[in-house]
Amino acid sequence: MAAQQRDVIIIGAGAAGLMCAINAGQRQRDVLVLDHARKAGNKIMVSGGGRCNFTNYYIEPNRYLSKNPHFCKSALSRYTQWDFIALVDKHGLPYHEKEEGQLFSDLKSKAILDMLLQEVADAGAQVQLKTEIESITPLDKRAAPYRYQLTTNQGTYHCQSLVIATGGLSMPTMGASGFGYQVAEQFGLRILPRTAALVPFTLQPEEKNWTEPLSGLSTPATLSCNTMSFTGSLLFTHRGISGPAVLQISSYWQSGDTLEVDLLPGLELDEHLKQLRQDRPKVELKTVLSEHLPSRLAKALCEHFFTNKTMSELSNAQIEEIAQQLHHWQPKISGTEGYRTAEVTLGGVDTDELSSKTMEAKKAPGLYFVGEVMDVSGHLGGFNFQWAWSSGWVAGEVV
Repeated sequence: MAAQQRDVIIIGAGAAGLMCAINAGQRQRDVLVLDHARKAGNKIMVSGGGRCNFTNYYIEPNRYLSKNPHFCKSALSRYTQWDFIALVDKHGLPYHEKEEGQLFSDLKSKAILDMLLQEVADAGAQVQLKTEIESITPLDKRAAPYRYQLTTNQGTYHCQSLVIATGGLSMPTMGASGFGYQVAEQFGLRILPRTAALVPFTLQPEEKNWTEPLSGLSTPATLSCNTMSFTGSLLFTHRGISGPAVLQISSYWQSGDTLEVDLLPGLELDEHLKQLRQDRPKVELKTVLSEHLPSRLAKALCEHFFTNKTMSELSNAQIEEIAQQLHHWQPKISGTEGYRTAEVTLGGVDTDELSSKTMEAKKAPGLYFVGEVMDVSGHLGGFNFQWAWSSGWVAGEVV
């Protein structure tokens, strides 16, 4: 059976792949998007607690991690957060700013996915699901202008441009796999070490003994590691700690690193306690801490780290020890929860192998990589979606 011929084949019907299909289709390219899943956009559907944190008002290159911090600048400047917001506005979808510029759909995440699929259809591009890629083979010059042959469980295809938009290793239950890395390696592209990022921490057993009963409790905190700090909610879980501030700092933590937690950011606890020793000498430490922390946490901290004395019973040395512990808690980290719950994969296809203007592989003309599969990872808060939109769009300009 003869191979089907397409201008552009995109592997991966997620955020980056769909955006690439929209732009390429609008350029009158004959575009086919292939995906092994039963539905398109699985990670879009579960993102933002089902509300899709689709971008951020404050997109800046310094909110991205990459071996080459300059790589993301071109794409982010050419398809901006304002461009995607304009697309959302065009479809009349309501949205709101949650905090720090994070934009969430007022409707379910499906509204954003449906918008993208409508744009794909309007651009004349086609999405084909339940398609397993069995092999990718470069074609010789006699097949020009077609460069690549794809053998799949749905037949054989030839294409001029092949776009890898398969994402990273995070959330395997959503269909994530290492396929994109295998393609990169097949064509001689360097892969940087990968690790789970934007991911909860697990704690060592002796630490978990006193934190596990606090599961579900959240408190503001500042977390620091390797010169980076983030302030936000810290959430105690059955296995360790999570919450926005924890997820953010996880991208900067490696096994063996010290994580430091300030449970009372903005409060000079030693000065506060010394003043209370004069003003309220009979009040207990647990009561004082409960005025600034959830009462269950205050009680647990007193039981685990301190004896619950009154203010008048505390010496200066004891007060300073208490302040040191609460401003500089160093939880005993066992590891992270890994790719199962990670929002993104750190590392991936080395950006030195790609053009920052087009996302084309320097060693393989007509082969492109977009989105999470490459070594560009954003902070929590809509930054990774914006990278998907931007990188997909710039590739769609040229494929």
